[in-house]
Amino acid sequence: MWSKPWILTQIWQDVLFLHWPVSPKDLEQYIPQELQLDLYENNAWLSAVLFKVKGQRLRFLPPFPGVGTHLQLNVRTYVTYNGMKGIYFFNLDVTNRFIVQIATKGSLSYRHSKISLKQAGDNFSFTSLYQGALDERLEISYQPIASETSSSTFDKWLVERYHSWSKWKSSLVRIDIDHIPWQLQRVHINIESNTLAPFVKESIQGIQPIAHYSKSKQARIYSPKLETGFKNA
Repeated sequence: MWSKPWILTQIWQDVLFLHWPVSPKDLEQYIPQELQLDLYENNAWLSAVLFKVKGQRLRFLPPFPGVGTHLQLNVRTYVTYNGMKGIYFFNLDVTNRFIVQIATKGSLSYRHSKISLKQAGDNFSFTSLYQGALDERLEISYQPIASETSSSTFDKWLVERYHSWSKWKSSLVRIDIDHIPWQLQRVHINIESNTLAPFVKESIQGIQPIAHYSKSKQARIYSPKLETGFKNA
């Protein structure tokens, strides 16, 4: 995919990864049947990734006013398709209504949410609230540890993902991204409230996640691709 022209670029800033182990049976019914859960030591993993998007623009064009910057919270799990590892997003919450209107036309799981990210020195506080049938809230404060750390095999398994899938009508669609490997830092976190992913609420409520932080990453996003193969047995 690296030789193909990208269509969109973004800069992700102050990225916080949160990862919880969950039972595969808690997630498998919520992913498309064409996909298989990607397990690590027999666990499925649910992740929340929160960050600020800057410099969003289409190829050859400057950022559109009012669209180039927003806050985002992704809730996702890890999947495979025909031997290819990637991500399935349960939802992508953003602060920009226009992005939601455009993305949902392609059946992407974008939602408009109230999100704030504040910084005081090295301390960050993040709050998100999606008001739906069940309110989904995350309130967390965090402080990155200054030095970068060497990524373990498991760290890379969690964060180095360059493909995602979604359903469009009855078809499975893949989106590829490109960026240099993550430079991770350890991070101190304090979760004040967490009602994300209510369908597995009891599995993650009160459980301290594995956490990583990265200061900045520029990514390129490629055109959606319709999958035509069959998943592995």
